[in-house]
Amino acid sequence: MSLLEQAKWRYATKKFDASKKVDQKLVDQIVEAARLAPTSSGLQPFKVIVITNQELKNKLVPISMGQQQVADCSHLLVFAAWDNYTEERIDHIYGITTGAREQPADRYKDYTDRLKSLYLTRPQEENFAHTARQSYIAFAYAIAMAAELKVDTTPMEGFDNEAVDKLLNLSEQGLRSVTLLPLGYRDESNDWLVKMKKARHPQSEFIIEIK
Repeated sequence: MSLLEQAKWRYATKKFDASKKVDQKLVDQIVEAARLAPTSSGLQPFKVIVITNQELKNKLVPISMGQQQVADCSHLLVFAAWDNYTEERIDHIYGITTGAREQPADRYKDYTDRLKSLYLTRPQEENFAHTARQSYIAFAYAIAMAAELKVDTTPMEGFDNEAVDKLLNLSEQGLRSVTLLPLGYRDESNDWLVKMKKARHPQSEFIIEIK
């Protein structure tokens, strides 16, 4: 399938078949797509938490606006962004970069110094807003990869971020939850959305051409 065909196939699954589990090899590919997503300055300022523990998934339902997909899914991905930029975090990823490219450790020092002068002087909330936006790019990659593998997903922003952060001990890791992505397989007989036609703005309204 082409990317456009995959986009037409996927939808925000409203009811998962809890008896069907996604093969770990497929989950690994979905997470790897997120890991390979582009980010500003290559900082990759977020992590993906993979949850299969049923008790924990059940606890997440009431703080996810009662959305049962969180419990019924096979795997739950939590996209959590850095709560702030730090000198150590910037140096760490560029240490990985120079190591992978077999370059001198100070190869990008001038550039990272500029990044630090920009980010480390900004308010924490402004930096978190930036890291969260970066996580959305990986979020989209994961959704697209899942569609290619015929794995259903439900992209979610509707949850209590602070409660999720507390339950998963994210603050202690310098992270804040941004989005949830349940993975699984649709329950075709009980999902009210599965047969409905995809609705989007027509191209005539969606595209603004400047010539």
